[in-house]
Amino acid sequence: MAKHVDVLNGVDLTVRSGEMVGLVGENGSGKSTLMKIIVGLLGRDTGTIEREGSLGYCPQVPLVWETLTVAEHFALFAKAYRMDDDQMHHALDELLDELQFRKYRDYRVSDLSGGTRQKLNLAISLMHNPDLLLLDEPYTGFDWETYMRFWDLSETRRQQGMAILIVSHMITENKRLDRVQHLRAGRIEQT
Repeated sequence: MAKHVDVLNGVDLTVRSGEMVGLVGENGSGKSTLMKIIVGLLGRDTGTIEREGSLGYCPQVPLVWETLTVAEHFALFAKAYRMDDDQMHHALDELLDELQFRKYRDYRVSDLSGGTRQKLNLAISLMHNPDLLLLDEPYTGFDWETYMRFWDLSETRRQQGMAILIVSHMITENKRLDRVQHLRAGRIEQT
């Protein structure tokens, strides 16, 4: 018989347009589980989830295919996001420049470093300019320059009205966030 374990208990979380919120918690505290419930990858036992507008999700483990190129990933996800070719090419050009990985445009994922795979993972979540962006450990594998570029990119999107939730076991850039909430014992505590 399977053992039932409550991971989340009465979580109440709001991220408003133009707000960048950090959610921190120890490893195993349920952060990734919460993200998967919000995006619909996992079911919830009780409660409700309310989302408005489009959603971008950058999972902790990149959802990419080894044999596809960076550009082919954009083309594939553009179909899922219902973007036309012009929108896709504009997003591709913009994000390759913004994240400074243009030279990898035609590289297969199997030939990319972990940090460059993570750039692709982030770019895919941003390419359709979502209203709500959920980032699960988004800067894992980034070098210092890319890490700082990530924060600049996030700030620009926040100023444009995007709601952003950054989930991590550790956030050192607290001053960049509108607020930080902690996930402890299955509940969110605001600090």
